[in-house]
This record gives sequence, C-alpha cells and structure tokens, in this order.
Amino acid sequence: MGSQSFFWAGNLKFLRKRRKLSQDMLAENLGMTRAKLNAHENGHSKSPAIEDLLLCADYFRMSVDTLLRVDLAKLSELKIRDLEAGNDVFLSGSKVRILATTVSSSNEDNIELVPIKAKAGYLGGFGDPEYLSTLPVFNLPNLPKDKKYRMFQTEGDSMLPIADGAYVIGSYLSEWRLTKETPCVVVTTSEGISFKMLSFQAEERNFLLRSLNPIYTPYIVPAEEIREIWKFEYYMSDEFPQEPLTLQQVGIEISEINRKLGLMQKGNLEVSP
Repeated sequence: MGSQSFFWAGNLKFLRKRRKLSQDMLAENLGMTRAKLNAHENGHSKSPAIEDLLLCADYFRMSVDTLLRVDLAKLSELKIRDLEAGNDVFLSGSKVRILATTVSSSNEDNIELVPIKAKAGYLGGFGDPEYLSTLPVFNLPNLPKDKKYRMFQTEGDSMLPIADGAYVIGSYLSEWRLTKETPCVVVTTSEGISFKMLSFQAEERNFLLRSLNPIYTPYIVPAEEIREIWKFEYYMSDEFPQEPLTLQQVGIEISEINRKLGLMQKGNLEVSP
C-alpha cells in the first residue's frame, strides 16, 4: 500500500460527517479507539491495517478499493447514494464500477445525449469523463433527483411503434437482476447499443433481448458482455405512432398479395415499371 494511502483519510472523515457522527460515536460503532480513528482521519496512519479497512468497508457498505482510490467528496450526490446502496461493483462482484457522468455548473447531473453518429465512440468511451464531456447535454424539469438519466437515439424498426430515430431517455440501473421483462437501452461489447425488452435469466447468468417487432428473433447475451443498462423512462419522436394491424387486416393484406401473385403467374397482371 502506498505511503499516501490514496483518499483514505479524507473519505473516512467525509463519510463520518455525512452520517452526522462524532469520532467517539463512529469509533464505538467500528469497535476501535477514538485515537486510532483520529489517526486514520488525519493521515497519521500511513498504512492502515487490513482489518481496519475491512471494518470500514463493511460499515459504510463500500469496497476497500473505493475507499482508497475514489475521492468521494468530488462525486455527485446521486453517485454517493448509489455507492451507499452497495452498488459499486459489477454484477459479478469482481470489479469496481463508478458511473462516469457530467454535471452542470450547479453540480447537478446532466442528461447526456448519445446520437446515432456517436454510438461507436460511446462503446469505448462510456467510462471516460473526458469523452462524455464531448456529448451534447441538457436538463429536463420535474425528473426525480434520485436517478441518473441518459438519452440514446434509436436506430431501425425493431421496437415499433417507437420509430426509427426516436430519442429514448433511460435511468441508470446499477443492479441488473431484473425481476420481469423491462424495456432497456443495453450497452454490450458484442452488439454495441441496443434498445430491447430485457429479461435476466439468473441460472444461466444470461440476458434475453427481445424486439417489439415480431419479425426479429430474440437473442441471448451473456452477463459478462453487458457494460451498461438504462431502464426506459420516456421517449421523444417527431413521428406519430402507427396503429398496429389487426389480425383481420393482416389476413386481408395476405389475401391481396396472393391474389396478385396468382394473376402474375397467369400473365393477367401488368407490372408497373
């Protein structure tokens, strides 16, 4: 462990004050002396014992890596609450995952826009704050403050009646164990960015991705290929949704196609140039 112990001292003091605890109270909760806690908070303990690191990690429900390497005082309120909820690891529990984001001048999370032309770059830059700072950003009133939002432009007709080119706003899901099929924007290493109906298959640790348009076949993506999931919240489009065809209308269309094919085979139907 390095001599500076990274952000350990500042993070410990930050989290204690965040919970409105005195040093005496926190020391008692952790089962250590006030003198030892004071030494940790003031950087006098250059190499914290692993036992103390684990005590604090369990108490604050954060990984040791987060307590050491992430400057918590610089994170937005939303990200800190996400960490406090125990959501600072990937589904596998093997890697720290701090959501990169951008904030406004008032330190509120922006809604970043990922247009179609930015999809390729997003797959490689979604975790890079510098890359995210190049995306267009905006804010919408009356959105709940306890969620992180991002907007993605859709491509194709797989989710009709949501039209090609529509803009989908999703809220970030740090916990991927979906209990029911949910519309989501999914970022994967193999498929890039997809907007699909998503369900989690716990036993196989896979996700099933299904289109609303029935001409597309559902497919499986292993959990380890998932990079981000954004739960559908709203969408915007300049196209009015089309009414779905009834079974009767579909039958009429098929009959008409068959009639024209029969006429063409008999040579009784002229084909327009």
